[in-house]
Amino acid sequence: MPSPQLGSLTWLPVADRPDLLAPPVAAAVPLLGGAAWVAEIDDELADTAAFSDAYGVPLEASANCVVVAARRAGQTTLAACVVLATTRADVNGVVRRHLDARKASFAPQDVAVAESGMAFGGITPVGLPEGWPVLVDPAVAAADVVVIGSGIRGSKLAVPGAALAGLPSAHVLDGLGRPMAPVPDEPAPAPVRPLRAPDDSDVGWGERPTDPSDDDRRYLEDRPPHWGSD
Repeated sequence: MPSPQLGSLTWLPVADRPDLLAPPVAAAVPLLGGAAWVAEIDDELADTAAFSDAYGVPLEASANCVVVAARRAGQTTLAACVVLATTRADVNGVVRRHLDARKASFAPQDVAVAESGMAFGGITPVGLPEGWPVLVDPAVAAADVVVIGSGIRGSKLAVPGAALAGLPSAHVLDGLGRPMAPVPDEPAPAPVRPLRAPDDSDVGWGERPTDPSDDDRRYLEDRPPHWGSD
């Protein structure tokens, strides 16, 4: 299978650059059962929106992997949700019900990093601890190729969606990814009300506005004859 043409990045077979993968990811990639590629990126641009803008990879070609903490009867279970970057995971609805949890929420950053063994912003479904459910949205599973994290912030993986759906702990879950709420347009600024009405001015009825320098001229022209001359 040829390397994908995604944005301005150069995608190489993962076997050529294992140094661009976190250790648990490098160990799990050969078990994917499909082709996989890696591309080096600036680690300051690992977050999805910044990555898409910088490298021209459409959001609909990228998937986010979020770690969820599900709690029931005093026990906490960690799971991963994989959804397209144009959607958000329905954690409190679909995920909570699937995991039979009383409460589900995004795992704290330090917990997600420590338990996954991956960098925040680079967490990926490939190479997660055994026993973690990996919940995959059908749109991700159906993608020919989808861009995901590599376990570090300095690179991205590109893999077939079917390979993610085929992970040993994966469950393709209908309704997992919900469309993002549209960003409301900013309201138009309120019109500035004038401090005066249009016909309100310092010029009285029947008067014409004049230049202040006209005052002396009018004094000389309008003085009474008995005042004499200067």
